[in-house]
Formats: sequence, C-alpha cells, structure tokens
Amino acid sequence: MSSATRKPAATLSDLYQAKVKSELIAGRIVHLMPTDHRPNAIGGEIFVSLRQHARATGRGEAYTENMGFTVPELSSGREPFSPDASFYDGPLPDDDMAFVAGPPTFAVEVLSKSDYGDAAEAGPAARRADSFQAGTLAVWDLDPRARCICSYQGGAPDRPVLFIEGQVADAGPAVPGWQVKVDDLFA
Repeated sequence: MSSATRKPAATLSDLYQAKVKSELIAGRIVHLMPTDHRPNAIGGEIFVSLRQHARATGRGEAYTENMGFTVPELSSGREPFSPDASFYDGPLPDDDMAFVAGPPTFAVEVLSKSDYGDAAEAGPAARRADSFQAGTLAVWDLDPRARCICSYQGGAPDRPVLFIEGQVADAGPAVPGWQVKVDDLFA
C-alpha cells in the first residue's frame, strides 16, 4: 500500500514569493483576479480621501488595494487578507516592507464584475464575515452599478446602513470624523 505524498501547507513566507495577487487560505496560495477598471478607480478615490483624512488628523494610515493584513487563521482558513481600500489605526510593522500585523480598522470592498449574478452575495458576505472575525470595526460593500454603499459595523454586522447618491457616507467610529460624498466616488 503506498501513501500519497502530501504537499506541505503554504506559509506567509510562501505568500511573499507569489508573483501575482494572492491570499493564503487554509494553507494554500490562492491567486486572485485583477481588479476591473471602474472598481479600481472607485477604490482609489476612497484611498485618496482616507489618506487626506489621516494626514489632516495625524492618525492612522490609508492603504490601496492589495495591502496585506496578517491575522491568525480565521474559521474560513484565510490568514492575511487585502481589501480594495482600507484604513488602519494601530501599530505599524518594525519592518516597513512587511504586511501589517492585525486587521484593518476599516475595510472597503468594491464589487467587481464577478461579484454580480446568482451567487453574487456569497463572496462579499464571506469577506465581511472574515473581516469582522479578525476584528475590523467597519466594512463597506460598494456597488458601482447601483451607485450605493452598504456600510456594516462590527457591532451590528447584519444591519447595514445604505448610503446613496446625494448623501455623505462615513465609517462611524472606525474612522472618526471622516466623511465622503457618495457622488464623488462615482464621478
């Protein structure tokens, strides 16, 4: 009887060697699809607004898509994750070329083409659940087609607040004092 050779579980060190956008999930390097034009542009608008706020207040760091946040393995198997845009208000790594240890304070997920359809809510819902399990305080799911934001808070993850055009959106206590006009994100 022969035994199959089992491939060792991938580690954070292996993830650093990945040549394409990837995440470490359940000991496997999972390659992610590049971001579409419009979702990337919207994520960029949020990053710029968060960066301006961080600089004005002297608090926190704003990050673009693909910033790695490392957390202990979550129930989904995910370890590090990287939202489309994020804000972090915690200790920075000693090695400024490393991932941030800990979850983002605020995470933004912009829906892309693959997030629409029959099973569309499964991906965003799983990412939100991972974010809250890791300790993220607020998560936005931003829908470019519907031109709206569903804002979820860690204390009430099943009761989103809807922000639509003509309104000013915020991240609540996750990013105190920060606001952005919804219209500006879709301009």
